[in-house]
Amino acid sequence: MVSDAHAGGTLSTPHGTRPLPLPAKLLYSANGLGEAALLQTLNVWLVYFYAPPENADRETLLGLATVSALLFAGRFIEAFDDALIGWWSDRTSTRWGRRAPFILLATPAWALFAFLLFLPPAGDATLTAIWFFLIFQGYSLCSTLVGGPYEALLPELATTSAERISLSTISVYLGVAGSGIGLIGSGLLRDSVGFTWMAAAVAGWAVLWRYVGLFGVWRRATVPQPAARIALQASLRSTFANSHFLVFLPTFVLFNVGFLMMLGVLPYYVKAVLHAEQEGTWVALLSGVAVLAILAAAPFFARLARRTSKAHAYNRAMLLAAVVFPVFAVAGLLPGVPAGLQVVAAAGLAGLPLAGIFLFPSALTADICDHDAQVTGLRREATFYGVQNWVEKSAAALSPLLLALVLLLGARPGDELGVRLFGPVAGMIVFSAYLVFRRYSLADDAQLAISDVPLPAASTTD
Repeated sequence: MVSDAHAGGTLSTPHGTRPLPLPAKLLYSANGLGEAALLQTLNVWLVYFYAPPENADRETLLGLATVSALLFAGRFIEAFDDALIGWWSDRTSTRWGRRAPFILLATPAWALFAFLLFLPPAGDATLTAIWFFLIFQGYSLCSTLVGGPYEALLPELATTSAERISLSTISVYLGVAGSGIGLIGSGLLRDSVGFTWMAAAVAGWAVLWRYVGLFGVWRRATVPQPAARIALQASLRSTFANSHFLVFLPTFVLFNVGFLMMLGVLPYYVKAVLHAEQEGTWVALLSGVAVLAILAAAPFFARLARRTSKAHAYNRAMLLAAVVFPVFAVAGLLPGVPAGLQVVAAAGLAGLPLAGIFLFPSALTADICDHDAQVTGLRREATFYGVQNWVEKSAAALSPLLLALVLLLGARPGDELGVRLFGPVAGMIVFSAYLVFRRYSLADDAQLAISDVPLPAASTTD
């Protein structure tokens, strides 16, 4: 076993490859233009599509409680395949490497299921509920088959802390741009051509950029890597024995619970607080302001990470988020200032810390994977990302329930207590993440060369 104190060098590039050049970083990160667009489109509009507010100009397909319960059940059940698929990817050995086959083959189905979520069959509520649940399960499964292996490429492509900060920064910029495309574009498309064409356009866009990202790093992504021949139970036990991962994991989970709740409440918020008729346009505007704030703040957090550490910058971003998220509770109430301007300002403030929170999780997980390789002798990137997604999805299944509880307290003009409470609730959730992460102690350069990692013991294999 290698102690943390032993680590002081940088991670050597595997199989003699050169450091990752800028074009490869851009192409790998370009996946975010599509993935984030699709994800944020679903985060904002899926609940609203099936369970619009009473004063919306569309019929209710399912009750809010039903949608929330189905999302909770679907996310909770599906979450268990993340670790399994990660373990499967880690132990895969093909001429296309360990990750590329999953990404290549599952991407079309991933986009198709996302589109079908907005194309429910005509019929009664029971048929609609069954359709929603099954299609959502298919989407979630394919998302895991594609997303987990794609994330697991990062530690293999970027092998030093500096490279990971650089690649993560580019990924944030393009991911935020993708989020902006999804949040802004979906709102405009929804108002102009309706939900069906909106879903088709965003799903097609996601497929395009997923393949751009994969083929942009194809030669590196398909370099043979040693398969991690370890039994599933032993792999999971080893993952949860990593003390650094156990500190990082709940912070990532808690933030995502609060963030998903915030996204889901936006259409209701602009309807209740601003009395907006074109809520899609307002959601697009607020999202655009937040995106600009993220882009403006990202260089600051990247510099802070280089001067201190990724962990320090990540923790400061969470503390700032806990302070600014509650501003949404009072936006629109100040006399003498237009309500719309106040809400826009709140969106801009909320976007600033998101830059730091989006920037570092993948890079921190990559560092944890290196630390694990020192201890176990196995490269198990997909298992770590899979377990991370498994726990995050299980906890994020609570976000629709939290959203429903908040909205039940008031989500209409004149009865807006619920939509105003989402900011303070999200702030408290993120503040708890900040407190937990203060215990994180893994240094940025706590790594060994991949070539120096010991071979796995025979007892770990199945």
